[in-house]
Amino acid sequence: MAVSQRRGRRIMMTDAERDAFLTAQRTCRVATVSSDGMPHVAALWFVWDGSSLWLYSLTRSLRWSQLRHDRRAAVVVDDGVEYGELRGVELSGEVDFVGELPRTGLDCAELNEPERLFASKYFGMDTLPHDGRHGWLRLTPRTVTSWDFRKLP
Repeated sequence: MAVSQRRGRRIMMTDAERDAFLTAQRTCRVATVSSDGMPHVAALWFVWDGSSLWLYSLTRSLRWSQLRHDRRAAVVVDDGVEYGELRGVELSGEVDFVGELPRTGLDCAELNEPERLFASKYFGMDTLPHDGRHGWLRLTPRTVTSWDFRKLP
């Protein structure tokens, strides 16, 4: 066990590497759990602000419904094809629902930066168009695990 822990520390991303990776990647997989304990995993776009992962989700999705009953979530962002290229970050904790639901664009200072980042990353725009079907989830992770197999000898 100690060998894998040492190896884990060797391939762990630094904070700067993790931030750059999460900023560059476009799709994450969000895991939630139903009231009867069944897991659900779905892909979603996101932005990282350096301390929280911001998820823009349909408010009528299974994910949203499950998070309303149990706010715990795990998110994986990963990349790579060949074994030696694999890298990723797993974040877990409880989500917070931020802003009006669904989001229509009412003033919410807390969403200014996530919406600016999201609009730029996914739409090449300065402001996010609101469709009245999505809402914001903020995951400020309780635990973060990262790996970068490119660091292996």
